[in-house]
Amino acid sequence: MKKSELPVKTCMTCGLPFLWRKKWARCWEEVRYCSERCRRSKPAQC
Repeated sequence: MKKSELPVKTCMTCGLPFLWRKKWARCWEEVRYCSERCRRSKPAQC
């Protein structure tokens, strides 16, 4: 698969797009953040 054909999502914290990674193959539907740093600094829930 070419890099340009990989699925893309937008990070909920920083708003930047990020590509699918092999380590996320099993849980791609649950992935919301592009990095551990963004996951830790996620916006507060009301």
